[in-house]
Amino acid sequence: MSELHIENLHARTEETEILQGVNLTIRSGEVHALMGPNGSGKSTLAHILMGRSGYEVTKGSISLDGHDLTKLGTSERAQLGLFLAMQYPLEIEGVTLQDVMNESTLAPEGFQESIEEESRNLGLEENDLSRGINLDMSGGEKKRMETLQLISLRSRIAILDELDSGLDIDGLRIVSSRIERATKEDDLGVLVITHYSRLLEELKPDYVHVFVDGKIVASGDSSLADELERDGYEKWTPSTETSVTLGGLS
Repeated sequence: MSELHIENLHARTEETEILQGVNLTIRSGEVHALMGPNGSGKSTLAHILMGRSGYEVTKGSISLDGHDLTKLGTSERAQLGLFLAMQYPLEIEGVTLQDVMNESTLAPEGFQESIEEESRNLGLEENDLSRGINLDMSGGEKKRMETLQLISLRSRIAILDELDSGLDIDGLRIVSSRIERATKEDDLGVLVITHYSRLLEELKPDYVHVFVDGKIVASGDSSLADELERDGYEKWTPSTETSVTLGGLS
């Protein structure tokens, strides 16, 4: 059983306070959806959880299975089982998925056969495995490749930033189904960041959180996503006369 615990998390760039007291716990097998308007800091939260440079944690804590992540680099967090699927996956020339698996402490024995099987299930071509990661791939192919990495690495907690970006409806259904199966069979815990409830029709959340101005302002079950789709975020956002966008961050 794994647990990502975020307590009273505050963070900033040199000029702007971005996170203003985030509290959230994600456990094995759970799917949490984080929804909010543009500029609320959702993607920035994902980057801070993964240890991206350029942000300073000024207060609070992030822990994974009792390990304090706030002092660890990105690679160390990944080795502990934290995975970030980015909205716009990076292309890495000269590094294949095989290379990543060889270096990972989480990779299971005999992973090569499972990678090949998983890649077929996700609709990837055989030669995609020998290419540089995400190199010359379409947006949908990149999302499938990231899902393959997530499953193959046996990650414990996955942060999925705009998973549906670049995926057509068939691709979204395939990727979502595989991730949902991982929550049940491999006890994967998931934080999915999205603007739209369309994704949540395929990857069904146990909990939905509304994220506004750098903090969670409401939480509920999947019906909260339906409410947001119907009514928007006006209930939780200040008027346009007084609202301040967090430096254009989303």
